[in-house]
Amino acid sequence: MNRLSKTLMVLHVAAGLSGLAIQAQAAEPAKPDINRGQAIAVQVCASCHGADGNSAGGAYPKLAGQHPEYLVKQLNDFKTQAGAKQAARNNAIMAGMAAALSPQDMVNVAAYFAAQTPKLGYAHNKDTVALGQKIYRGGVADRGVPACASCHGPTGQGIPSQFPYLSGQWAEYSVAQLTAFTQGPGARNNNEAMHTIASRLSDSEIKAVADYIAGLH
Repeated sequence: MNRLSKTLMVLHVAAGLSGLAIQAQAAEPAKPDINRGQAIAVQVCASCHGADGNSAGGAYPKLAGQHPEYLVKQLNDFKTQAGAKQAARNNAIMAGMAAALSPQDMVNVAAYFAAQTPKLGYAHNKDTVALGQKIYRGGVADRGVPACASCHGPTGQGIPSQFPYLSGQWAEYSVAQLTAFTQGPGARNNNEAMHTIASRLSDSEIKAVADYIAGLH
């Protein structure tokens, strides 16, 4: 192969790699547009989650202050991905909502909710606070249940992109999600660790720790 041929080949490969890089950049969402996110929140999400992400009751989760990476992942999990038989999270309402959002829409609305101030919650059952606190802070050693605080933090702040913010979340919603984790496929099948942990808790323990979480701040 002469020098000219080698040069042309190098240029051809470089051009191909450059094209792939441009495609990859085009496929990735741009930086969040919080104003656009607010518009989506008001038009699409507010009736259930509140315009500022503070829902009115436990049927729907509070989204205010939640880590944006976590919210984007959950929205994606409501969509049935290529090659999958069903979505990782099964919710007919959210499936319809998420399907209408582009990747950029999800980034925008997640950033908006993350920037909102969550309202404080309260534990309501004084008889189970001690049990809830024990599980949250110490786990259940004889069943291999780790302390919730080890991932979600001592006050429920979570870790961005890894573990969700739990502080002040409605107890009813937390109970519903922990129960869904015990059921796995067909309910909520998007976190193997939580499936294992929740499956090792009794119904009364789930209610106790959920009520305790509601009062964390």
